[in-house]
Amino acid sequence: MKKIGILTSGGDCSGMNAAIRAATRTALGHGVEVIGFRKGYAGLLKPDFLEMGTKEVAGILHRGGTFLQSARSEEFRTPLGREKAVRHLEEMGIGGLVIIGGDGSLNGALALHRMGVPVIGIPASIDNDIPFTDMALGVDTALNNILYAIDCIKDTASSHDRAFVIEVMGRNSGYLAATSAIASGAEYAIVPEVECDLADLCEQLRHRWEEGRSNAIIVLAEGAGKAQNIADTIKDVIGFETRVTVLGHYQRGGAPSVFDRLLGSRLGHAAVELLLAGQKGKMVGLCCNAIVPTLLETVVVSERRQQDDLHSLSLILGI
Repeated sequence: MKKIGILTSGGDCSGMNAAIRAATRTALGHGVEVIGFRKGYAGLLKPDFLEMGTKEVAGILHRGGTFLQSARSEEFRTPLGREKAVRHLEEMGIGGLVIIGGDGSLNGALALHRMGVPVIGIPASIDNDIPFTDMALGVDTALNNILYAIDCIKDTASSHDRAFVIEVMGRNSGYLAATSAIASGAEYAIVPEVECDLADLCEQLRHRWEEGRSNAIIVLAEGAGKAQNIADTIKDVIGFETRVTVLGHYQRGGAPSVFDRLLGSRLGHAAVELLLAGQKGKMVGLCCNAIVPTLLETVVVSERRQQDDLHSLSLILGI
């Protein structure tokens, strides 16, 4: 293999640049050329790319997001679009791809693999909803961002005797909500995997009020309900002055944590080593602190195990 390509696709997250840097430096160390495609699969279709050397990846380790940028491509979802991407890879002499992204990106990687392109995927999703990896890129940094915001909001909640409903990302996964609730000492976490009993929640808050605890933090995963509806219910039932804070894309950005810098570096290095060893159609993930490859065909048809233990712990510690 004389030349490999790298792209980042789907939602950005901190740690992607660490993976790009490690993959590039590992390939260059083996005498392999590296091409970086801009804006994900859309970059394969134009094609839009840059030749990657040590200079191009210098100074990116500490930056959030992805310097290659990311985008979603409807054209790539079509058979003609994927054929066009493969044709461009062949014309450019690219022998393998490292694809960094979430479940949609990994599905795209599998499609290319089935068309004969050697591919290794790297999981990057702040929702931590990708199976066969304990942590995906960006999760730890997002949690630190959330914790900082909750700590600040708790000061206001206690100063004004208010309840705050804080919405975090997680359309189908409550990992961020449950984990940040535990780490911040929040009173309640509402997650998509478990139906929320608002009456029970209000009863717990009423009990706190009677004990003299006149403020509360409820962390809501975006896919588990509407924050304003929950806030209005709390106010109507128990009279708490209630506010809503939607953290939104604030969670995605910022300098990556030490954990995400190290994880991105390990995954980027491992992805290239696997490609050069002739392996393909796999995703590298973190399992019990080891980097473990799993077939993409297995990854994309599996669901990440629900974090019931984390949600239960958040409820116990929030009482």
